[in-house]
Amino acid sequence: MEHSNKIKVWDPLVRFFHWSLVAAFLIAYLTEEELLLAHTWAGYMVLALVLIRVVWGFVGTQYARFSDFLYKPATIIQFLKDTMSLKAKRYFGHNPAGGAMVVVLLVILIATAGSGILLLGAEDQSGPAATFFEQNRYFWAEILEELHEFFANFSILLVVVHIAGVLVESLIHGENLVSAMLTGLKPRK
Repeated sequence: MEHSNKIKVWDPLVRFFHWSLVAAFLIAYLTEEELLLAHTWAGYMVLALVLIRVVWGFVGTQYARFSDFLYKPATIIQFLKDTMSLKAKRYFGHNPAGGAMVVVLLVILIATAGSGILLLGAEDQSGPAATFFEQNRYFWAEILEELHEFFANFSILLVVVHIAGVLVESLIHGENLVSAMLTGLKPRK
């Protein structure tokens, strides 16, 4: 659906994925061990959403595909330099830095959820990895807890950088990228 002065960039699946991931990750991060059941299910939701997004990155609409927003490192570095001087080129879909951030976030979220599943198996002898930790489970639980915490906190750092990037790009190009992720539409300008 195109309007005269707007173009459809983010399809419904990308928008649903984005905001559902925000909610699921926040629930998982804020509940931790206090509400283990909610934490666990929110973590499973994060993993499911990420896996769906990875598939959509290969078969989805134009701006959702990895092929639309994966750039060479030199292009990403040049884009970041241009951004620092407030003269970055405008992209309809993800810009080179945003595309790199998507990939890094997906990888780190898989690591966060994966380490959580392993931790649940080692610490509580439950979940899909429970049978892997019949021996030395306390040893592995300590290691996996540190690893899981690291990935979760690193995810938060990436989210902060992502939000800062969205705000900077919105200012440079005079457009509301948060609104675009809600409506799917961006100005043609």
